[in-house]
Amino acid sequence: MKYKNLGLRGPKVSTVGFGAWAIGGMNWGETDDSVSMLALNKAIDEGVTFIDTADVYGFGHSEELISKLIKERGKENIVIATKAGNDFYFASEENDEGYGAIQQTYTKEYIIYAAEQSLKRLNVDALDVLQLHSPDLGKLERDEPWEALEQLKKDGKILSAGLSIQSFKETEHAHILDAHHDLIDSIQVRYNLLERKAEKVLFPKAMKYGIGVIVRIPLLFGFLTGKFSKDSTFKADDHRSMNLAPEKIENYLAQLEKMQPLFDKYPDETMGQVSLRFCISHPACQTVIPGAKTEKQVIENSAASDLGIIPKEFIPDLSW
Repeated sequence: MKYKNLGLRGPKVSTVGFGAWAIGGMNWGETDDSVSMLALNKAIDEGVTFIDTADVYGFGHSEELISKLIKERGKENIVIATKAGNDFYFASEENDEGYGAIQQTYTKEYIIYAAEQSLKRLNVDALDVLQLHSPDLGKLERDEPWEALEQLKKDGKILSAGLSIQSFKETEHAHILDAHHDLIDSIQVRYNLLERKAEKVLFPKAMKYGIGVIVRIPLLFGFLTGKFSKDSTFKADDHRSMNLAPEKIENYLAQLEKMQPLFDKYPDETMGQVSLRFCISHPACQTVIPGAKTEKQVIENSAASDLGIIPKEFIPDLSW
């Protein structure tokens, strides 16, 4: 496992991390806590030091499982990034768009409240990284969320401040880095072989300001492992029934054909490993956070860290 500093001010993290949305027990179909704990422990065994979660994942359950891991394995070599702003505490059923009752709340009071709840669930003295959880632009252009992060830093309740960029808004939200680069230590962004908008404006700004980059959805909800076809379907309790609906899969399959020359260059690696390597080959990106529910997935994902950088001339339609 290789390690990098998460930007100029962030902690040192494994270049392949652990995305802990799926183990929360909501939105990814059936999960088993005992299997999830085996996956988390296997990640630590494989050298993973970075775990990304959010308070809303399983409405606190993902954080609770990570707290159990810390109790078993210790906190010394584990960096935990969580998120706040997707308010499930005070939302009503009318706010449910398929992910449970959630509303965006980015007042100073709420962000501080949510951070304090995460501190309790994780049972830690300070949050390593607290990220604003993909808010709309209008909320980011208000002072309150930034005042909350500043206050939390001042009070020692968070060590690093982060922003999770809303999906498909990578260019539209990039100017936020200009306004708040003194406070933002890292950003999290949707980025993978088939979704590369972040390369145009966002990544150059992150590099300019020394802001760390965490890559989410590097395997496109599992699509880039090669295990789905145009006939793949998902149960109603799995968010991929929306995010990988048949028409979307068909579109992604057409795009994936253009990437076949890249996969052909690495016949001894899985599609997933090549896809992860692509993400951490970009000079702006320090870590990827593929989701994992099993030990097998953790082992395959973690191995990608040591397989090296992919030369940019190997990657079709490269724009950086």
